[in-house]
Amino acid sequence: MPDHSHAPDAIAARINAPPGRGVLRDAVYGGIDGSVTTFAIVAGVAGAGLSSFVIVALGLANVLADGFSMAAGNYSGTKAELDNMTRLRAIEERHIARYPEGERQEVREILAQKGLSGEVLEQATMAVTSNREAWIQLMLEGEYGLAPVDPHPMRAALATFVAFLVAGMIPLVPFLLGMDRAFAWSSWMTAGVFFAIGALKSRWSLAPWWRSGVETLAIGGAAAAMAYGVGTLFTS
Repeated sequence: MPDHSHAPDAIAARINAPPGRGVLRDAVYGGIDGSVTTFAIVAGVAGAGLSSFVIVALGLANVLADGFSMAAGNYSGTKAELDNMTRLRAIEERHIARYPEGERQEVREILAQKGLSGEVLEQATMAVTSNREAWIQLMLEGEYGLAPVDPHPMRAALATFVAFLVAGMIPLVPFLLGMDRAFAWSSWMTAGVFFAIGALKSRWSLAPWWRSGVETLAIGGAAAAMAYGVGTLFTS
């Protein structure tokens, strides 16, 4: 990733509009779970020796129902996180109104932990506590460890659902197309999805792309192997 600009206007724009956590976690979570759970169904049903029609029916049901369930769960979880931030903000607003000196001392302690001391610490404390919004935000970050950017429940839910839908359909493609040796094709295509997701998420980490890809492939492969093994127990 190229270095960002340090021109004054670029710095001001970047600091005043932080991107937040984005949807990377939600997309990776949805994509991996979509491919793992759908292929687990494919592997389990194939291991039991059932027909391609059953594989497609159960796979599509999983993609739609489980994908929506995951999106709804992610929405509810992110919404709960947002509600908690709102609750803590209300607490700090009340504390500042009732116990201003105690809250100023908390600001002083937070700034001291950031390396400020002496007259600079006192000036910084006075500057922060003279701006009510800055005061509350510093307390949310320093006392509760909350990020300065609010989460977006709907955006998180949509990212999870779309990633689940796209990745979850891959294992079903050979069966939908009626391909010969559909299960073998499904296995290879799903393995490619596992590796691709892992390699892609390495763009936001320090791990080499191949290591991240192999790690994700191993996780998905283990789940698929277990599902296939269970399915073989029911082979007539």
